[in-house]
Amino acid sequence: MAEELIQIVDAAMAEAGRRAGAWLACRPGCCDCCRGAFEISRLDAARLRRGLADLQAREPARAARVGQRAASAAARLRREYPGNTAYRVLHEAPDDDEPCPVLDPATGTCDLYHARPLACRTFGPAVQTAGAVAVCELCFTGATENEIAACAVELDVDALELPLLQQSEDEVPSPSLVALAFDQ
Repeated sequence: MAEELIQIVDAAMAEAGRRAGAWLACRPGCCDCCRGAFEISRLDAARLRRGLADLQAREPARAARVGQRAASAAARLRREYPGNTAYRVLHEAPDDDEPCPVLDPATGTCDLYHARPLACRTFGPAVQTAGAVAVCELCFTGATENEIAACAVELDVDALELPLLQQSEDEVPSPSLVALAFDQ
């Protein structure tokens, strides 16, 4: 069922990308959106852990670098962040300059791209949820609101994910953070 959610989201985002065409600035190496801690669901955290295990089997050195970056980021969050990291909850916005621990700093690409959280999957192209259209600030430069709206896909990720979260037996608290998703 979780795989179906990913297929639905990925198909909707492929359509949003198709509609956006040249307006879409998102490309490998464009990683401005990969900065700052943000909340992810426990399903996202479980998918990231599985993605890291898969990477470990294929490319142990690369997986070790991801693990080191995640451990370092988690240590910084525990030391500097005023929220409750024991329960992985954000109470205030942390430093927006903190890179995502799965972001390869040399290439500007995601080392766990196929396992990335839903927030990452839905960022960039125009997505309409609850009447509002969200886009990356680097995309649609010079576009009118009507041009952006014409590219938007409707996608309520929270509504799609909620039944799966309710069925999940994963003990990881929700929400979590990418850096803390690997703490087990």
